[in-house]
Amino acid sequence: MALKINDDCIACGTCVDSCPLGAIVETEEIYKITSACSECEACIGSCPVAAIVK
Repeated sequence: MALKINDDCIACGTCVDSCPLGAIVETEEIYKITSACSECEACIGSCPVAAIVK
C-alpha cells in the first residue's frame, strides 16, 4: 500500500467520507489507511492539509 496519512493530519474526517471503499479508519491520534485501500487516490484531493501522501 503506497498511500499514507502523515502527522499533518488534523483528524477532520474528510478523507473518510471521500473513500469509496471505507479504507480509512480513525485511530487515537490521526486517521489511518487500511489494507482495503485500492490506491484510487480519491482521498488525496479531499484532505484540506495535504496529509495524505504516496
